[in-house]
Amino acid sequence: MNWISNTLRPKIRSMLSRREVPENLWIKCPETGQLVFYKDVEANQFVIPGSNYHMRMSAKARLKSMFDNETWFDIAVPEVPADPLKFRDERRYTERLKDARAKTGLNDALQLGYGKLDGLAAVIAVQDFEFMGGSLGMAAGEAVIKGLDTAVEKACPFVLFAASGGARMQEGILSLMQMPRTTIAVQRLHEARKPYIVVLTNPTTGGVTASYAMLGDVQIAEPGALIGFAGPRVIEQTIREKLPEGFQKAEYLRDHGMIDMVVHRHQLRATIARLCRLLTKAPAGAAQPHLPLPAPSAAVIAAASPATA
Repeated sequence: MNWISNTLRPKIRSMLSRREVPENLWIKCPETGQLVFYKDVEANQFVIPGSNYHMRMSAKARLKSMFDNETWFDIAVPEVPADPLKFRDERRYTERLKDARAKTGLNDALQLGYGKLDGLAAVIAVQDFEFMGGSLGMAAGEAVIKGLDTAVEKACPFVLFAASGGARMQEGILSLMQMPRTTIAVQRLHEARKPYIVVLTNPTTGGVTASYAMLGDVQIAEPGALIGFAGPRVIEQTIREKLPEGFQKAEYLRDHGMIDMVVHRHQLRATIARLCRLLTKAPAGAAQPHLPLPAPSAAVIAAASPATA
């Protein structure tokens, strides 16, 4: 009986027990409901193969897809007070920040990288929507300003991938102050006559849309991206009218002159590289010898680790 109860039964139980399946093994397309194997979506730059729906990308995955050899230098951002207003609603703001940092591996909603894009030096900033909805707070504002100033210092283009629900309410007026501050930093880049290219991803709304996200020399959007200040539902409730089909979608804004182009994610890298060469008058297929990458320092730390989904 000992052999049956101690050995045989556990083996049978383990054979019949349900195996643990990773939560992200399959991805469901928000448009069609199609189930796609996660690895296939990841290999396709997080674009659903059947419906062509553009899923959100993490900041690290986005930087990895843009820089040559998937290698770049992370740009250090000045520290800001963690909870200047001692804000608390259902939870403490510090607790929400802690959870967001553990979830994304980022210090805040925006990550900066400096490296080579098709042989050209470039600074690229990516807002990660998974970090508290990509909201604009003091830390994100400082990151945008630091990225713009670094582009001026290195005399290279600045590329921004925007994804945000707006200003961060937990920081009140301090978050709204980042709108004019980042606008002034954009003006410094314009005065330095260096390109500023913005890629609007899904969604880009609120104070981010009302400031640095709409000040690019070239405004690009990913297909189907929601772009606007307030959401369609809020607008309909305010004006009490039915909005046109596709209102605030990337294609609608392109057709009405709000943005310059809608580019599929698979063509983004080549398109941005071509724009950088055109706006900097760099020869096609040739790197700029006068813009070498710097050695890692206290301000610029090497970050060549692979992206995490």
